[in-house]
Amino acid sequence: MINFRYHLVSIAAIFLALAAGVALGSGPLDDAKNIVGDNGKDNVNASAVVAQKSDLAGFESAYAKQTGSPLVAGKLKGQSIVVFTLPGARSDQVRDLKSTVTSGGAKVTGEVALNPKLLDSASRQFAEGVTQQASKGVKGVATSGDSYLRIGSALGRAFLAKETTQVDGPASTIVAAFVEGDLISLTSKPAELATIALVVAGPGSADQGQGDIMAQMAVGFDTQARGVLLAGPSASNKDGGFVQVLSSSDAARRVSTIDVTDSAAGRWVAVLVAAREIDDKAGSFGTSRSADGAMPK
Repeated sequence: MINFRYHLVSIAAIFLALAAGVALGSGPLDDAKNIVGDNGKDNVNASAVVAQKSDLAGFESAYAKQTGSPLVAGKLKGQSIVVFTLPGARSDQVRDLKSTVTSGGAKVTGEVALNPKLLDSASRQFAEGVTQQASKGVKGVATSGDSYLRIGSALGRAFLAKETTQVDGPASTIVAAFVEGDLISLTSKPAELATIALVVAGPGSADQGQGDIMAQMAVGFDTQARGVLLAGPSASNKDGGFVQVLSSSDAARRVSTIDVTDSAAGRWVAVLVAAREIDDKAGSFGTSRSADGAMPK
């Protein structure tokens, strides 16, 4: 099946890939058989393969930049986004996503790291205690349902709202408690409550139970926000990755996912997916493993 990125670049990119000898079925020469033959001899020069993949990535990035801006212009106008990063999220993809949603008209209010302790089931009672103390009497925070949904709802109250507003007293109290408990870290402290939560995952599998915990917390975020999007690279949608776990759970009814943040074109599509969330339209987009196709129609 054609790799997702070729859905979003011109036919010229496909010709370029073919001319370079790239196999479109499984990605750019990612099968060892493309490098080493049955007789153990090199079929191609490894350094040339690396250079070729870099050239193609550069082409895609440049093409996506030229075509992506008009595609997403104004889609997030009037909205604000707070970025939550999961353990393993790549800093370059986080940076590029922030730049892309800004191009779509959104304001990025800040960046918050969800620490491993928060996602560790062994710390569940501790996180519950912090939540109960910090959000006691705070209107709108969930008080029933799964404990991680309640934890997510309280954390959402600290950073999210239906309309962009200044951080208030209850939000500051919750933030301080979660930081003090080493459950979160403030990479860039938000000065405003955002309307959309963008949760960024890294490649590979989540540690045991982390995916289920994040799925419930994402639903908790959604109780406070206009929308929630979990975004990650293609590897995050297989082998127990964060995107794979959430998209196959009940949380997928309320939270959108996209699994192509390792593609320049895919990061532009993330803006379109986030825009759908504003209208309470959840979906799973990206590679062929995504239930709703490559991108919103």
